[in-house]
Amino acid sequence: MSISAADVKKLRDMTGAGMMDCKKALAEADGDFDKAVDLLRKKGQKVSEKRADREANQGLILSKVTEDGSRAAAIEINCETDFVARNEDFQNDAQSFLDAAFDNKIDNIDDLLKLEIDGLTIEKHLEEMVGKIGEKIEISKVIYAESEGSLISYIHPGNQLGVIVEFEGDLPSEDIGKDVAMQVAAMKPIAVNREGVDSSLIEKELEIAKEQLLNEGKPEHIAEKAAQGKLRRFYEERVLLEQKFVKENSVSVQDYLKQNDAPTVKAFHRLQLGEEA
Repeated sequence: MSISAADVKKLRDMTGAGMMDCKKALAEADGDFDKAVDLLRKKGQKVSEKRADREANQGLILSKVTEDGSRAAAIEINCETDFVARNEDFQNDAQSFLDAAFDNKIDNIDDLLKLEIDGLTIEKHLEEMVGKIGEKIEISKVIYAESEGSLISYIHPGNQLGVIVEFEGDLPSEDIGKDVAMQVAAMKPIAVNREGVDSSLIEKELEIAKEQLLNEGKPEHIAEKAAQGKLRRFYEERVLLEQKFVKENSVSVQDYLKQNDAPTVKAFHRLQLGEEA
């Protein structure tokens, strides 16, 4: 099939791979971008995640947690420019929407938009904000969590990244919880433990690792075994409890929690401005 220059550029922006490599991968994949990305990885190309330059969504991420850590909520509200995101009225409105989600235990956008504040639904408040400010404004994410253990929130300076972490019991200190929340913010894990990783993703990683090794000339039986080793490294990079603790690389996150007699992590939510949920 004919591969357009625009498609080649799109794949290059997505992956960082060379133009000719991208063109060949797209041709081999019959224009399927996901398959083309996998083909590039199998051939040993270093593929970066979402490298494509795109217009960044602006706005705020806010969170709220009870003093006893039993309930937490977070929202992402978007606008078109950073100038609006820094506006005090916009920030006050965003806080009122967060409070409404928190007080009413709302965990989805549809229900949140139906809630009333001062006689108007939040949906209508957003419409009024659009009319007043002249920019597209929307709430794109809502998180609500309850726990019999401990919930900890971390908002990175600038309110463009936020994390809520749930622990299975009471924490010896809030600082330990903050450290783990900052780990989630910085290292972007995909699951708490191995059991939480989607099986199809594991199969894909094994397939890619094996294909890379075969392309390097390794025999089939050696490639099979070595692929398992690459999968272990994948877990160490992408699974929270197995990641190296950012403040002390000699221990894993799980080790850090054990050393401090802290409960393990049960779940986490990570919100980054403009990033799909």
